Amino acid sequence: MTKRLSKILIAIILAGCACVAATAVTAAGAAPPPAARAADVRERINIDKDWRFAHGHPYDAQKDFKHGLRPFFFAKAGYGDGPAAVDFSDAAWRKLDLPHDWAVELPFDARGNTNHGSLAIGRNFPENSVGWYRKVVHIPASDQGRRIALEFDGVYRNSVVWVNGHYIGTEPSGYSGFRYDITDYLNVGGDNVIAVRADATVEEGWFYEGAGIYRHVWLTKTAPLHVAQWGTFVKTTVAGGKARIDVDVTVANDGKSAQSFTLRQQVYAPDGKLVAQAEQAGRSVRAARDGEFSAALTVPDPRLWSIEEPNLYTMKTTLLQNGRVVDSYDTRFGIRTVVFDPDTGFSLNGKPLKLQGTNNHQDHAGVGVALPDGLQTWRLKQLKSFGVNAYRASHHPPTPELLDEADRLGMLVIDEHRMMGTTPEVRGQLERMIRRDRNHPSVIIWSVGNEEWALEWKAPGPHLAREMDGHVKRMDPTRRTMVATSGSGKGVSLEADVIGFNYGAQHDVDRFHRDHPAKPAMMSEEGSTFTTRGVYFDDPARSHLNAYDRQARPGSSLSIGEGWRRVRERDWMSGMFVWTGFDYRGETTPFGWPAVGSQFGMLDTTGVLKDTAYYLKSVWTREPMVHILPHWNWAGREGQPIKVHVYSNGDAVELFQDGRPLGRKTLVKDGQLEWMVPYQAGKLTATAYREGRPVATAEVATTGAAARVALSADKTDLKPDGTDVAVVWVNVADAAGKIVPTAGDLVGFEASGPIRIIGVGNGDPGSHEADRPADRHTFVPLSGWRTLAVDGAEHPAARSAAVDTSSWRDPAAWLPPTAQPPLTPYLVLRGEFPRPVLAADGRAALFIDRLDAGQAVYVNGRAVEPAPVDGGLMIALDGAQLKDVNSLAYVVPTPKDGVQGVFERSVGTSKWGVLRVTAPAAPWQRRVFNGWAQVIVQSTAQAGEASLTAKSPGLAPAMIRFQSGPAAR
Repeated sequence: MTKRLSKILIAIILAGCACVAATAVTAAGAAPPPAARAADVRERINIDKDWRFAHGHPYDAQKDFKHGLRPFFFAKAGYGDGPAAVDFSDAAWRKLDLPHDWAVELPFDARGNTNHGSLAIGRNFPENSVGWYRKVVHIPASDQGRRIALEFDGVYRNSVVWVNGHYIGTEPSGYSGFRYDITDYLNVGGDNVIAVRADATVEEGWFYEGAGIYRHVWLTKTAPLHVAQWGTFVKTTVAGGKARIDVDVTVANDGKSAQSFTLRQQVYAPDGKLVAQAEQAGRSVRAARDGEFSAALTVPDPRLWSIEEPNLYTMKTTLLQNGRVVDSYDTRFGIRTVVFDPDTGFSLNGKPLKLQGTNNHQDHAGVGVALPDGLQTWRLKQLKSFGVNAYRASHHPPTPELLDEADRLGMLVIDEHRMMGTTPEVRGQLERMIRRDRNHPSVIIWSVGNEEWALEWKAPGPHLAREMDGHVKRMDPTRRTMVATSGSGKGVSLEADVIGFNYGAQHDVDRFHRDHPAKPAMMSEEGSTFTTRGVYFDDPARSHLNAYDRQARPGSSLSIGEGWRRVRERDWMSGMFVWTGFDYRGETTPFGWPAVGSQFGMLDTTGVLKDTAYYLKSVWTREPMVHILPHWNWAGREGQPIKVHVYSNGDAVELFQDGRPLGRKTLVKDGQLEWMVPYQAGKLTATAYREGRPVATAEVATTGAAARVALSADKTDLKPDGTDVAVVWVNVADAAGKIVPTAGDLVGFEASGPIRIIGVGNGDPGSHEADRPADRHTFVPLSGWRTLAVDGAEHPAARSAAVDTSSWRDPAAWLPPTAQPPLTPYLVLRGEFPRPVLAADGRAALFIDRLDAGQAVYVNGRAVEPAPVDGGLMIALDGAQLKDVNSLAYVVPTPKDGVQGVFERSVGTSKWGVLRVTAPAAPWQRRVFNGWAQVIVQSTAQAGEASLTAKSPGLAPAMIRFQSGPAAR
């Protein structure tokens, strides 16, 4: 094959596009296209609010709320037991909103897996490794005849879903979105119970992955005839000042007869104007089948999508029957061309562009992997602030909202599959990723493998890579595939379109290019450097490493500067993706415990830029800048030489100490400057020059003692939607307001008004402070249940603190109808519970059932009046009044079906009573690390003024005010 032909084959001329339901918001500033009201034809409802959560257990059924003990529970439809049962009482469970990561709420423990941040989860902690979620959803009678689907964007991991006690399905991976059509299991016109069990005992990756329903959940309602999930694919070709728009549509017919319809396609420009349309009448789909349809449209003078101008179009797909709209589906897309060339590297819209990328996991200080949408936006902006233009989702499909933001902000994305393979399960996950994401303009390539060591040099590897490449091309012929490899130019790495080199020191990239001149390439991982933000002398005892750029592992990786220079000097290299953008929990190389976080990032876990990010800013951006490191607080080192580095995108820099010049030095392209400066308290100033003129200045100065707390937020106006977030920096400053770069003060936080704190962090990879304190509930089921038939409500058996129940009836023992004893007016139901073990500030409560409106309840023979709590009844317990063995007794009028009926409604006795022991959450607090910490606050559903207050002993406090509601922009 000639090199010219290979270039043509590698060229990608496409427009990515993001498929969204008709209820989605159009591009910023664009008027929504005119159409029928979305709710009349299709609804996509976010159901993140008001879930119940509790920890279960991976193998002890008693600690897993007796799940899996009911006969036939996995053999008969509708026999879900324990929390999967419709009538199970979850009133004692914690109430929360999604997304939720329960792992980030757990303590650190030396027995935990260091790769996962040494949190108390996994095989050594079965009590923390399973989580149950339950939610009640009302389906109105007006939905009769519609198809209703439950859609999860991601549950970590091994999730099992029940609806109204019916087993629906299992999804093993924590990263693949999944969908269940639950129409046939619903109580239309009534309430419906969704139960989800997630088991995070076994890990998928070697980095922090969280646990639970950490992405959004949706309820989608459509007519039986509708556009299938992710059912549109928009492809564009740009030529002659026009864009040809080819759209493929999958139409699902879930009805019982063939359906005819008209298919209408309309393209709306970024400003909301209709610019192209096509209509096809007489289309049809057979009953219980999908139909594939295509159309071609032309857009004149297209506004291309680029990183500088991320213009987004909307394709509105409408299905009509007899002139009536039955479904409407919007697809957001961008028009642009992408090329990976083996000689000239990457280009966008015909212009060469080096990929200035970072690798990233979905993990942020405070919230773990359960990132609110606004935090996704904030993180991408932090990356763009130092010149990042590309994002590699390492090493699994990203959350859909990240791609939505990348589309809007102009960030290029490598979309990565979790694992190489061709089994139905693995291929199904690959297909879901591509169908979901193939329309995003930000997505430029599919990564189908990363460092598959069992395949890179072995026979199955190339075959699997070819099979996956072919499967990808069948679903998306517009984009190329890549494999990121640690094995230089062998086996699996040759079978994808583009090779990704992981770490230049492990490869002879020039030899590879000579041997394979038709193969485009990129540096998919580079750096892997270890730096602790704000630290300039190694301190292994605290898991801290100095922040000067250097080779962390000679022979395996390069410094950030050396890695970039090698890429920049090779036109054929498409770009570089630094390992990593953000620090993350786990993978604590080169330390183990007590380190709990990685140190590879250009930013710490809170998003504070490290010094290496400023180096990248100096070589990746043109806005004049200069940066000095280290700080200048070195009491006790007076007179000792301190290594001073300066990064700048000028052509020369002059350094001054207390106004005294230390010399002007010329910058080598993509280089840095260094001085050795004897320390004395004072100030260093750096001035950058271009063509002899000063263009930027920076300084570091010795600060005074810590005097006050300072707060600053990325925004103070919040939407009262319960999801909007603000990121608040917390600093400790001296009396003059300068941040003290060595401060480590403990700061406490309080929120008032319609906001809540959802996470705190400080970026210290060795800190064991809580990121997200939460109440911890443990549950003890009551046992020893017995019933006694009595003639009156005042029977002493109920009011006795101790009574022999050995002769009473076991309500769980089934008796045939002929052996049922005569019914008496009343019955006593009595169970037992042990004395709870309480922490100093712990609480205990009984959660019980309402067996009858006229029931009487006794604890240790004392009459109590339970308080109604969220659909249940609660009895607060005084630990001082409890005994080693305690009793709960009901006295109720005997129902018509007697004891047997009472038991059958008890969900295995679980509704009659559960003891909840609560260890209250620790207060919201965090030490600043080298002067910095972070608080993330979130709006509630109420409007009004709110505030966040920060206090630290001996320091002046700080307050920042927020507005949530009409006054917010």
